[in-house]
Amino acid sequence: MAVYLTSEKKAEIFREYAGSETNTGSTEGQIALFTYRIQMLSEHLKSNRKDHSCRRSLVALVGKRKQLLQYLMKKDITKYRQLIERLGIRK
Repeated sequence: MAVYLTSEKKAEIFREYAGSETNTGSTEGQIALFTYRIQMLSEHLKSNRKDHSCRRSLVALVGKRKQLLQYLMKKDITKYRQLIERLGIRK
């Protein structure tokens, strides 16, 4: 776990999107966590362009989030639409 992601922040994300902070397996909570991590890595890459290991992990996170979003879309389209609206992704 990176320095920017404290256990309190992680619990807050799961509380807000997954219903409770112990529900770490929910699809919505995982997508929200990946989105937060993607935003932080993107900010880091703006000032450190040559950090290729960070760029590689960013691309991997985007791929994981995309897979989870596709799963959620197939499973429950209304939750999918609500989540992408709340997170502000897929504009």
